Order: sequence, then structure tokens, then C-alpha cells
Amino acid sequence: MTFATWNLLFTGMISSILLLNVVQWGIYRERIYGLYTLYMLAWLIYFSLRIDEINTYVSGGVWYWVKAAVPMLAYLVYFDFANWLIRLRERLPLLFRLFQLAKVVIGFYIGGISVLCFEIIPWNEAMYNTLHTLMRLLMVGLALYGVWKIGRLNGMVPRYVALGSSFLLIGGVVSMATTGLNFTPQNPHSFLAAPLTYFMFGIMAELICFTLVLGYRQRRGAIKSAIVEQKLAREREQRQREQVEAELITEKLQQQMSAVQMMALQTQLNPHFLFNSLNSLSSLIADEPTKAERFVDEMSSVYRYLLRNNDYELTTLQSELAFIDSYYHLLKTRYGQGIDLTKTIDTQFLLYKLPPLTLQLLVENAVKHNVVSAEQPLRIQLSTNENGWLTVSNTLQRRPANRVNSTQKGLLNILSKYQLLGQAAPTVGETADAFIVSLPLIH
Repeated sequence: MTFATWNLLFTGMISSILLLNVVQWGIYRERIYGLYTLYMLAWLIYFSLRIDEINTYVSGGVWYWVKAAVPMLAYLVYFDFANWLIRLRERLPLLFRLFQLAKVVIGFYIGGISVLCFEIIPWNEAMYNTLHTLMRLLMVGLALYGVWKIGRLNGMVPRYVALGSSFLLIGGVVSMATTGLNFTPQNPHSFLAAPLTYFMFGIMAELICFTLVLGYRQRRGAIKSAIVEQKLAREREQRQREQVEAELITEKLQQQMSAVQMMALQTQLNPHFLFNSLNSLSSLIADEPTKAERFVDEMSSVYRYLLRNNDYELTTLQSELAFIDSYYHLLKTRYGQGIDLTKTIDTQFLLYKLPPLTLQLLVENAVKHNVVSAEQPLRIQLSTNENGWLTVSNTLQRRPANRVNSTQKGLLNILSKYQLLGQAAPTVGETADAFIVSLPLIH
């Protein structure tokens, strides 16, 4: 096989890889495929113009310029290609800076070669050969260092790049050596007799490595995308499960709160409470009509609040305190000096929230389970601390056990509501003379 035939075969193979890469560039729209296309295009132009039949149509100056400058243009593209493929700026900053410096040197070199080849100054073949040789030796040195540094990186991509660059380096060195030694094979017409053939072998092996590494990179990207998609799908499923669980908890909370609120309504609307309230109202109408009018207003406020807050999970402390004022007025009218309510509330917590009717249940429990009389008044105190907790305490003066059966449903329902809301649990305790319940206010 003659070198001309081999060159045609070689350029055909390069063209096939080039067309394949152009298709991939159109599909993936990544800059690295564009750089790889330019890199192959530079070699394709270079070796196409080195065919003897074409040399007859190319002037000597142009031929010398192609021989010296086009490979350097390919190296310029290679520097950017390697940087994008391996992220040299991040992983090998010193080599990246050397590549940037080499770009500047190549720019001056191409400028000097252009001045000589296009006879801006008189043609000097010795100067041309000297510049060409020095530049090739500089590229060999940079390639040796680059292959060594890239080959030490972890991962398949750097190893493929180092291997391909090694093939190019070996082919270039063998080509330079056979040219300098004037190697004469047994068959001078064989393509193996041409020093440029070994450079072609190196380039072909390099392009095969680069094509493989781009395919590997694309497959790895597809696998990563699939993994990410699976992870996102799992996260979506997890969020959906959490949403369903939250909806179930909310539904359970609403059912629980409806039951608690219904219990409170039933407690307040039971005939005994209603009879006592109406009896107190009857006494006031005849003797103190002004107080009777206010009693009716407070009584309507109590029942209005009870009915209105059935559909709410939370209410403000300010609303609860206003409701307790109305409720306490009813109790005060009935028990007189037998009951006393004091409030020590920091105003910064008035807009904090708690489940509705919580205070009513606690005040009602205090009245229900303790002696209430003028001789032994029941004292109830509402207060807040600096941590945003509300404390409801009352003097401990229990009624006889056989008169009141405590089921503690009120306290258990309050604890259940806080648990369903995901809040800290209220605390219940007592001392020798006081019963104390502390509730976290919800900000």
C-alpha cells in the first residue's frame, strides 16, 4: 500500500468519526462535541493537504504553512477539549496554566511562521526548520508532562485521555525520529516508509480513545440522570406518603377536636348548667335588671363562642381570654365571693395560639372538683412565663370523692390535641395546696 492510498484510507476513517461526532453534537448540544469536531477537522485538513496529488496545486508557502501551523491549531483546540472533558482548571490548575501559556506561545509561533511562509520577510528555510523543530520539541515536553499529570487522576475519563494522548505522543516522536534518522525501509514505496504514517497511527489511536471516552461519559451521564430520576421519584413518593399521613392526622385531629368541642358544648348545655344559669338570671331580673341585662349578654357571648369555634383547630390566646371573661362572669354571678379569677398575662403572647375551649375546660374542672364557697373561695390564676407557656392553677380544696367522679376526660382531650398538633405536651401537677396545668403556646 502506498502512502497516498493509506492517506486516503486514513482521511476516510477520520471523516467517518467526524460525521458521527457531528450527529452527536446535534443531539446533545454540548460544547465538548463541538471542540472535538474542530480537533478532528484540523487533522483532516492537515493530512488532506499532505497528499502528493494535491501538493501540485498548492504553492510552496501555503504547503509549508500547513505543515507547521495546522497541527498547532489542532493543539489549541485540544487544550480546550481536555479542559472541558477533565475540568483541568479545578483538578490540575498548574497544567491548565501551562496550557494557557502554550496557547500564547503557539499564537506567536503561527504569526512568525506566517511571516516566513507568505514572504512578508525573505524566505529563510533554516529559520523555518529551526522554529518548526523547537516548537515540536516544546509540544513533546508539554505532552509528556500533561500525560503524566492526567494519568495520575482517578477515574476512567482521565485514563482514556492520558492513553489517547500517549498514542499521539508516541506517533509524533517516532515520526520525528524516522525523519531525522533518514530511515530507509526495504520497500521504499510502502506507506510504512513514510515517517508521517506513524504520526497517523498515533492520531487514529488517540481519536479512538477520545471517541470511547465520550461514549463512556455519555453513558455515565445517562446512568446518573436515571439515578437522579429514581431518587426524585422516591422523594415524590415519600412526599406523597407524608402528605397522606398528614391528611390522615389532620382528619383524626379534626375528628378528635370535634368530639372534644361537642363534649364541651354538651357540658355547658346540660340541663343542670342551663338551669343554674336561668335561675341566676331569674333572680337578677326582679332585683337587679341592669345586672340581668349584662348577664344575658355574657351568657350569649359564651354560647356564641362555643358554637363559632367548632370549626377551628387553633385560636388566639386573646380570644380565649375574652371568652373566659364572659364565662367567669356567669360563674361569678352564681358563686359570688366563692370564686376569684386573676390573670397575669404578658401582652407579647396575646397573638400566640392554643386549641379553642382549652381554658374553659380547665376552669370548669377547677369548679367541678373543688369546694366553692364564700368561706372557702376557689382562687384561679392564669399566667405566662418568659418561655411562652401558659399556666392555669387553682387552690386545691377537693370535694368529697363520693360526690364527684373524675374521669379526667377534659385533661386527656387537651393532651391529645397537643399531641396531634405535634406540639410539646402540657404538664399536669399539684402541690399541697394547688393544682397546676401548664400549656405551651403555639407561635
